[in-house]
Amino acid sequence: MDANFNTVNWAKDATIYEVNIRQYTPEGSFKAFQTHLPRLKEMGVRILWLMPITPISEKIKKGSLGSYYACSSYTKINPEFGTAQDFAHLVEAAHALELKVIIDWVANHTGRGHEWMELHPEWFTRNDKGEFTERNGWEDVVDLNYGNADMRNALIGAMQFWVRDFKIDGFRCDMAHLVPLDFWIEARKAVESIKPLYWLAECEEVSYHRVFDTSYAWALMHASEKLAKGEVGIHEVYNVLHTYSQYPAGATKLLFTSNHDENSWNGTEYEKYGAAAKAWAVFTHTWKGIPLIYSGQELPNHKRLQFFDKDQIEWTEKPALHDFYTTLNQLRNTHTAITSGDTFNLPVQTDGVMAYLRQDAASTVFVLLNLSNKHHRVEIAHEKLNGLFQNVFSGLSFSFNHSVPFELLPGDYFVYVKSI
Repeated sequence: MDANFNTVNWAKDATIYEVNIRQYTPEGSFKAFQTHLPRLKEMGVRILWLMPITPISEKIKKGSLGSYYACSSYTKINPEFGTAQDFAHLVEAAHALELKVIIDWVANHTGRGHEWMELHPEWFTRNDKGEFTERNGWEDVVDLNYGNADMRNALIGAMQFWVRDFKIDGFRCDMAHLVPLDFWIEARKAVESIKPLYWLAECEEVSYHRVFDTSYAWALMHASEKLAKGEVGIHEVYNVLHTYSQYPAGATKLLFTSNHDENSWNGTEYEKYGAAAKAWAVFTHTWKGIPLIYSGQELPNHKRLQFFDKDQIEWTEKPALHDFYTTLNQLRNTHTAITSGDTFNLPVQTDGVMAYLRQDAASTVFVLLNLSNKHHRVEIAHEKLNGLFQNVFSGLSFSFNHSVPFELLPGDYFVYVKSI
């Protein structure tokens, strides 16, 4: 990261919750979502990431409601969600609960009916025929022209607008690697003249950590999916994690089992991982990185949510996995070994089983995950597995003596803590 950029302290050990406003409630509004804030606070969420809140272009609109990611303005509110005042109240209510709010920022392209297209057609890219174009096969959007300084200044001004007028706390930047890195450097400097922010990049280009605090762990997710299909062994997962360990100091990875793209297009975490879905969720909260929970994962949600049409999440009075995620987030908040400790991989002879320790001066956390759909018996041995360890889910304590036998059902997960 450039010397003049630093990660804000409140983001360093945070859990992010991705909010799909459209599908969250029958109303699909800011006001209706706001009633869920106390529950999310109790669950241990620290940062709310709202999918794009800007209006959607009507031109070549996808489905009945269109794509959030095809905006018609960078400085207006999608009327589907309510008013600017409703959004301001949501941010105020979140801040009152010590929750931070970041918004999705789509800087690579706009919808084909964006308000800039008539006023400033030179701010967009064109093909050889002079037609507005984009390079990824998304027919409802047009790429912006980053060779135009006026466009860049206007886009930065729009980002400043949300920070200044609505007091948001950062940006999740869509397809960040499709936008020139020098723009992001310029944007972060200009926008942070108002206040320090958190910057999350949907990309896996190491160089973009010159600007961004956190980037997506796509490679890890792909390795985990291949593991679930039996196409690779656990060593492939460790290879990716080793690559991440070589990232620049201060860079963090976003760890997830689902998000809006994965859920809608590739399937729920239960489709992808089967019995191991919860074990992978434990991994995302206990490995070094920033965990992400997508709307409804705490239910759990077993359906793919429609992307371009209304398809609401069916909430229960108390989501079944509320306590599961609360336990994981409390672990992160009370044991710095998880967020900044050392990692020790423990050898396991059984493929599909992962064991590791996270440790600092205050505590040792032992994690054992059966990421397979098979029953296993394993023996885990390490000099640090010694003394009284408490199971964070059951509360029961066990005395370990360097070597511990386990019988693992498909998808089993164990997390033990020893305070030093």
